[in-house]
Amino acid sequence: LLADDTAITLTSEGFMPLSIEDIGPSAEGHRQIAISHTATQNGDLMRDPEMVFRFITDGDTQLAEPISFRNDFMGINQEVYRYNEHGKATHVDTRLKAELKSFARLWFRNLKHQGFYDKSVIRKRLS
Repeated sequence: LLADDTAITLTSEGFMPLSIEDIGPSAEGHRQIAISHTATQNGDLMRDPEMVFRFITDGDTQLAEPISFRNDFMGINQEVYRYNEHGKATHVDTRLKAELKSFARLWFRNLKHQGFYDKSVIRKRLS
């Protein structure tokens, strides 16, 4: 969805905008992408939800692994990995990782039904 852009917003009529942003590499050098629905509450930008994925190359295949989940309206901020002082992953929460994979599959299916993958979606390049 990003193509050559660094950050975009997609708008599908009747739904909260979808923001997609390349947030830079992890300490291990993996590409990281944040995807979020956003809304405004009391002048503050709220994520409902935001998921961050890191991309890992496995042979000829590139895999997107969910590494965090955030929902500002519910006060939730979850991280799959714990990191050391150098930003290297030291511990994985396998239960949370499985839950986020399941949620991501459902969310992406919903995004498709909501028209975010259609050619008619309004695409705004942010950077």
